[in-house]
Amino acid sequence: MIIAIGGVSTAGKTTLAKQLRDYFQNKKVITLCQDDFVKPVEQLPTINGRIDWEHPDSIDHERFLQVIVAENKENDLVIAEGLLIYWFQPLCKMFDKRLFVTIDYQTFVKRKAHDNRWGHEPEWYIEHIWNSYLKFGQIAQLSSIFQIDGSKHISLQPIINYLNQ
Repeated sequence: MIIAIGGVSTAGKTTLAKQLRDYFQNKKVITLCQDDFVKPVEQLPTINGRIDWEHPDSIDHERFLQVIVAENKENDLVIAEGLLIYWFQPLCKMFDKRLFVTIDYQTFVKRKAHDNRWGHEPEWYIEHIWNSYLKFGQIAQLSSIFQIDGSKHISLQPIINYLNQ
């Protein structure tokens, strides 16, 4: 089974992926993060003289797809997560289950202010991250996706019920 987890930066995608991996500890599980499939720096788009990590052109979607297909042959469960996980349509067709972690703008800004994984982000870039999420990170058919409120404690049981359907 291939599970996709999408949502804006700091929504809880990676945390949810880890919780699912722990829950399915008796199965062979791999988690793939879209951030690990960024193109070489010289190929990355820029905005205001800064690398634009939030643009679809920053990800090697074909390589991500190839790795997911290969890992699906070797594992019981592949969990793929990322901001732009639903942008590349050939990849979207591979997903057996789709999860989407949502947070509101205020929660995003508050969490992003405390997120120093890549150093301090200027306010304009934080706004850019949100706008890129709105432009590239959404999924068109919400009826085929299980939505999770990332601003609250995530209860796994409803998610597990969805995955077992």
